[in-house]
Amino acid sequence: MVTGVDTPEPTRYGEVLWLEPYPDALLEGIADGAAGPEARYETREAVTLAFLTALHRLPPRQRAVLVLRDVLGFSATDVAVMLDITPTSVKSALVRARVTIEECGPRAHDRAPHPRSAQERELVARFADAFERGDVEPIVALLTKDAWLTMPPEPEEYRGHEAIKRFYAHVFARRDNPHRLIPTRANSQPAFGQYVKDPHTDVGRARGLLVLTLDSDRISHITRFAATSALPHFGLPRTIPW
Repeated sequence: MVTGVDTPEPTRYGEVLWLEPYPDALLEGIADGAAGPEARYETREAVTLAFLTALHRLPPRQRAVLVLRDVLGFSATDVAVMLDITPTSVKSALVRARVTIEECGPRAHDRAPHPRSAQERELVARFADAFERGDVEPIVALLTKDAWLTMPPEPEEYRGHEAIKRFYAHVFARRDNPHRLIPTRANSQPAFGQYVKDPHTDVGRARGLLVLTLDSDRISHITRFAATSALPHFGLPRTIPW
């Protein structure tokens, strides 16, 4: 999060969601077919930030039922036994949970370029180039019109070109504080370790992790995690030479 009196006013103050980024490297050994035949979501879709954010908004029972049925593929009878409720209650909770997921969990994942495809690499490279140059206009040009910038667990959220443009203009205002991005992957999405040059030494210090949600040839969501303690799990250092 960027602090200070001049930080632009956010579009809204959202819910405090304690999301954490998940390294793609830890997903490599988990086959999508590992879930039961009734699973509705493949493993990689079920770890996207949009899905996890929507999942956080469900009541505990609905959340448990959805994960057990639609992610892990257990039968309604098995889930009823696990949760000590009736199969009818399982069905009811699942219906309500699916409605919430469809309303709150945008399906941009379905329209995203194939992971590591030429289209994805080209879009992500353009974002990184503009970000490292501190050039706001090219970043905004890559966004969908209703794109979001969020920074969990901070509640500030920015939506749309103008709001995100103001925010990044503030971030890049200090020309003596350049940024560098190191690519990685998180939650089956392209991501970057974000570093800022130390003004007193020739090193860059980690500021967080940026995760991009892609929608066709645009970016629909930028999620910034400030918890640098997670970076070693992505093979990223706390500092880099500059």
